[in-house]
Amino acid sequence: MPTYRRTTRIPASIDEVWTFHSTIDGLRRLTPDWMNLVIDGVEGPEGNADPELLVEGSRIRMSIRPFGVGPRQRWTSRIVERTPNGDEPVGKRAQFVDEMDGGPFRTWEHTHAFYADGDQTLLVDTVDYRLPLGLLGDAAGPFAKVGFEGMFRDRHRRTVDRFETTATADGGPDIR
Repeated sequence: MPTYRRTTRIPASIDEVWTFHSTIDGLRRLTPDWMNLVIDGVEGPEGNADPELLVEGSRIRMSIRPFGVGPRQRWTSRIVERTPNGDEPVGKRAQFVDEMDGGPFRTWEHTHAFYADGDQTLLVDTVDYRLPLGLLGDAAGPFAKVGFEGMFRDRHRRTVDRFETTATADGGPDIR
């Protein structure tokens, strides 16, 4: 199964970055405008509508229409793992994993990992995926990374921008 990974140093504490990524508002603010994201509904693990935090068991129904081209792609994502869960203290490492329940991919598992590094945070996004269309999709799978790059580069830039208070003398954050 192909894997995409992007790592960025964020100029903020792990607590701040984790809190920002743990809400539906964070998802909205991180998603590039050109994706044309629409959140159709959010449910907590007990079925409660619009929970404050996206915890294990939460479901997000959304749709995207990249660049306004083609039909809207519907997507349901479920948080299958979250450590720490709820209001527990973060510590040195935190992560959550969302899986696609329904949408344009055969498989989509996105791990959002956060590592404390002094007063900064390393943000690591890892996506394991399989494209539709059987063997044809499997053959094209490694090339899909090109399509992910722009979206994740923008998401990581938005995260840095959210927390950066002053420009650094060396030209900005470490983006790999």
